[in-house]
Amino acid sequence: MSERLASAAQPLHFSGIEVDHRDGDGRPFRVLDIPDFKVPPGALIGLRGPSGSGKTSLLHLAAGFFLPDAGSIRWGDVAVSALPGAARDRWRRETVGFVFQDFHLVPELDVLANITLPASFSGWRQTSDQVARATTLAGRMGLTDLRRRAAVLSRGEQQRVAIARALFNAPALILADEPTASLDPAHAAEVGSLLVEVARESGATLLCASHDPVLLARMQQVAVIGDGPLILKVAA
Repeated sequence: MSERLASAAQPLHFSGIEVDHRDGDGRPFRVLDIPDFKVPPGALIGLRGPSGSGKTSLLHLAAGFFLPDAGSIRWGDVAVSALPGAARDRWRRETVGFVFQDFHLVPELDVLANITLPASFSGWRQTSDQVARATTLAGRMGLTDLRRRAAVLSRGEQQRVAIARALFNAPALILADEPTASLDPAHAAEVGSLLVEVARESGATLLCASHDPVLLARMQQVAVIGDGPLILKVAA
C-alpha cells in the first residue's frame, strides 16, 4: 500500500523525565523516572512491564497529552514538551497515530466514519481518496461492513477500528497501548503483524506497550519498565 507520511520519522528523545502523581492521602509518588531514553527514527520498540508500571503514561507523554513534571521530550528538532497547548495539539494531529487501550470510538458513528475521524479536523466532508484509504485499511484489519455502528461491534472489532483510525493519516509516530488485548490469539497475531507491517512500509516509528509476548517478539527491541524507580532499559 502506498503511504503518504504527514512528516518523516524523527528521533524521539526523553531526557530527565519525572512524572509524579498523588495517592488517595495526597502524598506524591513517582510514576515515571526516565533519565535518558532515545528511540531512533523508524524503530519498532516494545514496552514491557507490569500493569501500573507507567507504560500508558509514557505513551501519553510521547503524544503530548500531558507534560512531565521535569525533563523534556523531543521529536527531532521539535521540543514537544515546550510547545504551548494549541501547537502541541497541531503537532499531534500531523505526526501521531494513537491506538487507545479503551478504543475511544464514537458509538453513534459507523466504522467508516470512525476510521476517517482524524480528517474531520481539516474538513467536514470525506474525500474519495479518504474513503478509499479507510476502506483499504478496514479490509486489512478484517472489517468488511463499514456501515455498522461502533456501538454494535464486538470488542475485537472495535480494537481493529481503533487501529485503522490510528493509521489513517499515515503518521510518522505510531503509539499503541495494548493493541491486541481485546483480540483472541489468532486475530491478535494477525493484527499485530499488520501493525508492524504498516509501520515498516511507511518508515514510521512504532512505540508499543503490550503484555503480548508474540507482539513484543515482533519488535526490534523491548524497553523494560522495572520495579522501583521506573527507569527504562532497552534490551534486545
